[in-house]
Parts: sequence; structure tokens; C-alpha cells
Amino acid sequence: MQLAKIDKQMKVQRKNRGKMVRVALVGYTNTGKSTLMNMLSKSNVFAEDKLFATLDTTVRKVVIENLPFLLSDTVGFIRKLPTHLVESFKSTLDEVREADILIHVVDISHPNYEEQIEVVETTLGELGGGNIPVILVFNKTDAYSYVKKDEDDLTPVTRENLSLEDHRREWVRTHPEALFISALQKSNIDELKDQLYQKVKEIHVKRYPYNDLLY
Repeated sequence: MQLAKIDKQMKVQRKNRGKMVRVALVGYTNTGKSTLMNMLSKSNVFAEDKLFATLDTTVRKVVIENLPFLLSDTVGFIRKLPTHLVESFKSTLDEVREADILIHVVDISHPNYEEQIEVVETTLGELGGGNIPVILVFNKTDAYSYVKKDEDDLTPVTRENLSLEDHRREWVRTHPEALFISALQKSNIDELKDQLYQKVKEIHVKRYPYNDLLY
């Protein structure tokens, strides 16, 4: 009797999982994807400030307001993937291909973050994920630093003189919905949740108009 009940619950769970929109966290390695995953899903995914802290794909059910969806944390991208990580990366390929929405997490405090963005975008295109809607999220605003020029300093402005607001203005021109957050300090997370909710709901309503998980 108990086994039959468990089997029934598992079938219902699988059925409901099939009704959920899939969101995948992607980005260069060590951009804070796992920290963001922990914060959004309130789970305990391993997160550490080092290359390849995540070597497998973790999937969690997340609910924002009344809307459930599946959120996956993936292996960080890198320009030249070491051969011993190829197998781990295969699960990331599947998550990317099956995703309805990608959250591209960028480490804004890294001096070469633009180059990392290019690597990720190129890799996504090669994986067949180039047409999936993307939410561009600049993380680690708490770790960003710059050298402010004196008002009487007439030398040309260099990269190290650009403030966080300078970067924000530059990116919003081409990516109006780009977000700047700190997953560690939980700053601007509500803005991310609002945008994520709207994008997931748009897909959910079209795909599952009679889904009792939402209505």
C-alpha cells in the first residue's frame, strides 16, 4: 500500500516537472553561478571562489510568487576546456539545449570580463543555444573597484578609471534589460526575480495554459 502511494507521488512529480519551464545558469567559470543558485533555490550547492568549483549539473525546483520552474547550475565555460572535464561538460550541453531561458552570469569585477562574455556567447552558439532568450546578469558588484580620477587630471580616461555606473550605462545601451547584482550580498536580487518571473510566466502561459501549478 505504501509503495503504491510512493509510486503515485513519483508519477505526479514527474508529470509536474514536465510542465515546468527550464532555466539554466551559464557563464564563464568562477562568476558566482553556484552562489546565485543557492540564493534563488535556497539550497546548498557547493560554491567556492575557484576555477571549476562546480563539476556537475545541479537542478532545483524554484518558485517565485506562485510560479514554479526548474533552475540548473552548469559547469563554467572556459576558452580551452581541459580533457578531464569533457565528461562533466556533457551534462551542461544537455541543460543548455533543453533550457527555455539562459541566465548568463558575468563577473563584472574581472579585468577581462568582456573577453569572457565573448567566450561564453561563442560556446553557446556552438552548443546550439544561440537562439535561447538570455538574461544578462553582471554579478560581484560588491567586488568591483576602480581608480577615480582627480578633477584636475587631464590625462585620458583608462579602463581602471571606469566606475561601475560607467559600465552599467555602456551595457544598457545595447542590453536594456541587463542587471547588475551581488549574489553574495543579495543586492538587486528582487529586480532579477521580477525579470525572471515575467519571462518564465510568458513561456509558461503559452505552453501550459491549463497547468494547475499556476492557476
